[in-house]
Amino acid sequence: MKKIGAAFLGLVLLFVFAGAAQAEIKIGVLAKRGATKAMAKWKATGDYLTAKLGEPVVIIPLKFTAIEPMVKDGKIDFLLANSAFYVEMEKKYSVKAIATLINSRDGKALKEFGGVVLVRADSPIQTLADIKGKKFMCVKYSSFGGGQMAWRLLLDNGIDPKKDFAAFPEGKKHDNVVLAVKSGVMDAGTVRTDTLERMVGEGKIKMADFRVINPIKDDFPFVRSTRLYPEWPMAALAHVDSGKAARVGDALLAITTSDDAAKKAKVVGWSPAADYGPVRDCLKAIKYGAFAN
Repeated sequence: MKKIGAAFLGLVLLFVFAGAAQAEIKIGVLAKRGATKAMAKWKATGDYLTAKLGEPVVIIPLKFTAIEPMVKDGKIDFLLANSAFYVEMEKKYSVKAIATLINSRDGKALKEFGGVVLVRADSPIQTLADIKGKKFMCVKYSSFGGGQMAWRLLLDNGIDPKKDFAAFPEGKKHDNVVLAVKSGVMDAGTVRTDTLERMVGEGKIKMADFRVINPIKDDFPFVRSTRLYPEWPMAALAHVDSGKAARVGDALLAITTSDDAAKKAKVVGWSPAADYGPVRDCLKAIKYGAFAN
């Protein structure tokens, strides 16, 4: 009888712990500058949501290549990734945007971002046409701000990155691209807007070391070479019930600049989900992934 009782107790505890694990809300976050930086930036958001929702929320940093498998297998509940990943996952797995990130720079609230094409300050490259035949690095082919935006810009200017460069490698992280250009390993590269400014703020580079190709001068506070597209969305996976998705969305919208979640992420907060049609148009233009046909 004691053995049966112990076995029963063990079974009960197993179900209790299993239930607790299922109650955990998992947010997969694209770690564009590595897992350590992703956790430093987004853990406070997880803590904020835990307190707000009364349920444990964990942040899971994801490499570019890990996103689709995690979404496909339902191993996360929400996804925070670049806008291109979102429209692909929406098309293939019916994820749904519940809020859009509002970035921050010099007190300005930014709901859009772009791409930067950069060279060394002493480079002979002056225009996009000059990059043809050179070594050009992107972050990843799947990186929206660090790859696909510039890809579209280059195609619009008669340059096919897959055919017209001496090399078109992936740097894996935004910082790697910038440092590869700085060292001369690459002739040119592309990263998302705010990367250069953040690296300057961290003391890793000086803006004077670089020159932006095809610079667009307007009131956007970051240097850029491409058109602007809506910022990253927080998206709910298809298996998440609408009530929980709405609660997470409402909690994000309630974040203010004084909250630790906003300060650590260096954002203003969140807004209702944006229109991601322009992102789909970009992926169609470069014939990428789910939009190849």
